[in-house]
Amino acid sequence: MTSKRKSPSPRITLDMMREHLYSAVVCDALDALGYTHQSPRLQLPALTGCPKLVGRCKTTLWADMAHVDPSPYELELKAVDSCRPDDVMIAAAGGSMRSGIWGELLSTAARNSGCIGVIVDGAVRDVAKMTAMGFACFARGTNIYDSMNRQRVVDVDVVVEIDGVRFAPGDLVFADVDGVVVVPREIEAKAIANAWAKVHAENITRDAIKGGMKAVAAYKKYGVL
Repeated sequence: MTSKRKSPSPRITLDMMREHLYSAVVCDALDALGYTHQSPRLQLPALTGCPKLVGRCKTTLWADMAHVDPSPYELELKAVDSCRPDDVMIAAAGGSMRSGIWGELLSTAARNSGCIGVIVDGAVRDVAKMTAMGFACFARGTNIYDSMNRQRVVDVDVVVEIDGVRFAPGDLVFADVDGVVVVPREIEAKAIANAWAKVHAENITRDAIKGGMKAVAAYKKYGVL
């Protein structure tokens, strides 16, 4: 008799993650794996009307300046030109609001290289134009000042931190109205599989509660909250 082999689970693609997963359930999955500091505890609201962003980290490290820049925009332009499809630009500027370090032109150039959005630990500008483009932008706020001689990229494709949370090149990142969460590559497969299972278990629990089951009974039965 030929034994039946179990079919492998379907690969969870980025498009599937965008449709079904969200930052809170991914954060829960990371918690369960012992990764309890993967989401910055600060407000990085969606500024351009795109409520969700899921992709791969393309990291840039920024610094404030107090002198004339001999090579303005050099590294940030190299960064946007080296983006790949599904990249999310991470602009780690230490929360500085000294200038608007991201705007319409960088968004256009980055999109041409495949970038799908930006997460800025600092300020941006040209919000109306980025909104019209449909370019996802999560940032602390806005500032109309240009970055020239105020801030610049000092390194690209390195590990950076936002509020003490590490973002490495190629890590999976989620951003939505609840917050930002980054998934290290070494535990990505397990974390996403767990998040996928949890979100579908939550659907069952929600349906049971809608059907009249008490919250205590639902949690006791399904173990999901």
